Amino acid sequence: MSEKIIEIEIFGNKYRICVKGEEDEEYIGQLTSYVDQKMREVAAKSRSSDLSKIAVLTALNLADELSLAEREVAGLKEAFDRLEKKLAQLEAQVNNYEFDFNPLEKLTP
Repeated sequence: MSEKIIEIEIFGNKYRICVKGEEDEEYIGQLTSYVDQKMREVAAKSRSSDLSKIAVLTALNLADELSLAEREVAGLKEAFDRLEKKLAQLEAQVNNYEFDFNPLEKLTP
């Protein structure tokens, strides 16, 4: 697996990071932009110039977003499971109706 060093910039600071061969540089760029945007939003709201404070507050905001997304995914999985069970019940009912109608079809000319 090849690794390469790329340079990114977040909140005016440049960082050199090592990325594995399968990681897409465009994706890393999207993540970088997202983190930079979030840090700028936090800095504007907190009116702080302390990089550590801004980074920690940004990390907390991102952790909150992740937690909310995980809860939403869990809710969607539960809804999907319920729909899947309901579909299985409906399929069983259809199969029962087909079984009930098959003898009648034999009686009709």
